[in-house]
Amino acid sequence: MTYAIVTCSGISNTGKLTTQAGMLLMQRKPGMFLCMNCKQSAESLKTDAGGAERLIVIDGCTDHCATKKLTAAGLVPDVHIIATELGIEKNGMADVKYEEIEKVVRAVMDHGNPK
Repeated sequence: MTYAIVTCSGISNTGKLTTQAGMLLMQRKPGMFLCMNCKQSAESLKTDAGGAERLIVIDGCTDHCATKKLTAAGLVPDVHIIATELGIEKNGMADVKYEEIEKVVRAVMDHGNPK
């Protein structure tokens, strides 16, 4: 099964966190995850993510930047994870902590049902 992950990729700690979690998932499960960010055009996202069997969105906060871009592309996520709703504080330009990345990765593995 192929999972497409679309991340927020903003400049805040939670935005950076989403990208780092997506990249870590690609490293841990090569070939299973395709990670892209919402800075891509809606048309590019539709092309890249449209063929995935499951679409996972990781937003950094309740601004839902990645979700908005997917909506513009006409795509609906199967799984929606928001870092701040996992108890991670949005703290401007603070450094991302490894345990925060792991928390998001666990949420994807738990909610996305990858084997």
